[in-house]
Amino acid sequence: MAINRSVIDEGAPGASSQNDFSDLQAARDVLTHGEIDLLTRMPYSSNATFLVRVSSGDLAVNGIYKPIKGERPLWDFPPGLHRREIAAYELSDELGWNVVPPTVERVGPHGTGSIQLFIDADFAQHHFTLVKNPIHHPDLRKLCVLDLLANNTDRKAGHCLLSEWGRVYGIDHGLCFSPDFKLRTVIWDFAHEPIEEALLNGVSDVAAGTTERVKLWLDQDEADALTERAQWLRESPVFPPDDGYRWPWPLI
Repeated sequence: MAINRSVIDEGAPGASSQNDFSDLQAARDVLTHGEIDLLTRMPYSSNATFLVRVSSGDLAVNGIYKPIKGERPLWDFPPGLHRREIAAYELSDELGWNVVPPTVERVGPHGTGSIQLFIDADFAQHHFTLVKNPIHHPDLRKLCVLDLLANNTDRKAGHCLLSEWGRVYGIDHGLCFSPDFKLRTVIWDFAHEPIEEALLNGVSDVAAGTTERVKLWLDQDEADALTERAQWLRESPVFPPDDGYRWPWPLI
């Protein structure tokens, strides 16, 4: 069974790709319980980030491992960026949007950190290329609302990946969930458009404070701020406009 080259059935050479949710759940199970082998350090990362292979029985997945020990101190975010990576996945999962790859906490070769399913993607694609094709707008709109809820400070264009099966995923969510409003994103393409009711239904659950799996990874101030942002979106269900100051750098 495989969803892509990241999830490989070692006992079935040439297994074909399958893009259903059960495969992603299988990947999460492997990430949670499998044996971790360190492959290499990823280049161009602000914090120590590693490519790992996680194996369980006949299944193996590639993952991105971000240990706490590898985090650079930040003046505006406390240590523990890995828990925000996990919280962003849990938020996407509880909303039923499937726009953040499965992400779990593990004790790896360099200590406790997050491991996220590595997405086999066309790395020539990013938000500025993807948004030109309307077929990707539903996923990008979900990511936009997710970023508003999570208060994402670092939605660069290169943090939007086009998977080999056509789904857009967002990655790198360590700088999210600050109680202070810090939104920085490149996804402003839907400004002034109404947020569709299908997305608002999920936002209502967050506004009601029922996202318990998300709150497990947040402190009280972060959890309260998440609820308040969801309530704001319910009261003003429109994609906000760009004020010219809320862009990340670099853009890609």
